[in-house]
Amino acid sequence: MSQLPHASSFRDLPVYQKARAVTKRIFETTRGFPRDEMYSLTDQVRRSSRSVGAQIAEAWGKRLYEKHFVSKLTDADAEQLETQHWMDSALDCGYLTQQQARSLNAELAEIGRMLNSMVEKANSFCGERSLSVRESPGEYFVDASGQGESDQ
Repeated sequence: MSQLPHASSFRDLPVYQKARAVTKRIFETTRGFPRDEMYSLTDQVRRSSRSVGAQIAEAWGKRLYEKHFVSKLTDADAEQLETQHWMDSALDCGYLTQQQARSLNAELAEIGRMLNSMVEKANSFCGERSLSVRESPGEYFVDASGQGESDQ
């Protein structure tokens, strides 16, 4: 098994790239949905599919805290499952072919497997916390005259 390159941004993560690609496919596919579904099914499936990538990006920002990182990844997984539900609903309504639904759901399921793998290996994504404060000393208290307490 080859080693993946170091990710310096959430955009470098293969799971994020796949999430964006499936979101684009879903957007293109839902353009063919009936106009009366615009504010219901079309809106729901687009929103949930877009949220997968957004949750991955948020997880990246929370990786200093492993539990927060995992929480956001599980949110992303929940959104991909919701998107699968909406794909099934679109199939049931006759807006998708069996092949379209199968293909999109397979891509979403792959994203789910990747997210679950990241959850299982969260410690390899999350940095260790520093026990020291990395800021220069500052004036935190200002009295009514505008002078810091140390200036008095």
